[in-house]
Order: sequence, then C-alpha cells, then structure tokens
Amino acid sequence: MKSGITPLMIFFLVCSLTGLVVPWYYNIQHMLLSPIAPSVAEYFRQGTATPLAASLTWDLLIGATAATTFMMIEIRRLNMKFWWLYLVATFLFAFACAFPFFLFMRERRLQKI
Repeated sequence: MKSGITPLMIFFLVCSLTGLVVPWYYNIQHMLLSPIAPSVAEYFRQGTATPLAASLTWDLLIGATAATTFMMIEIRRLNMKFWWLYLVATFLFAFACAFPFFLFMRERRLQKI
C-alpha cells in the first residue's frame, strides 16, 4: 500500500488539533472567570445543570465510552504501540483531541500492513 499522509489523515490531524484548542479555550475561560474551582464533580454538576447541558454531557460520555472501547480493540488488533498514550490524552487533553489522533495513527498503521 502507498505510504504517506493522505487527505483523510490530514483531516484527522486537523480535528485532533481543533479538539485540543477549542475545549481548552473554554477550560481556561472557566479557570479565569469562574469563582468555582475546576473539578470532576463540578464538571458533572455544571454539565447536567440544564436538560440541554445534560444531553450534551451524556452524549459525549456515551459516545466516548464506545469510541474508547473501539480504540482499545483496534490497538490490540493492529498491535499498535503506546496504547496508554491515547487514554492519557483523553483525560489530560480532551477526547476530541485523542480520538482523532488515534484515528490518524490507526491510518498510519493500516498503511504499513
């Protein structure tokens, strides 16, 4: 198979970078403007404060759970290295960053087999 960066891979990288910048823009806004200290408990409290916020929060959690399961299965199936980095990136940066980056790395791995 031809190697190199494909348009799909570029798309995944752009999504990953956007998924890092946009959520952290809002995280920083919260840290700078809110008198409430950031915490997991506070995230869920504010993330479920209204029906619309709860819908978005649960949509993300359910989708991220399915996608993370897929990531772990694919990492094992394709014998990808550094599996733990994707999990760390999910919780340290953002799922919106980690999952597209995983998809980019998966495409690279698929090119090699």
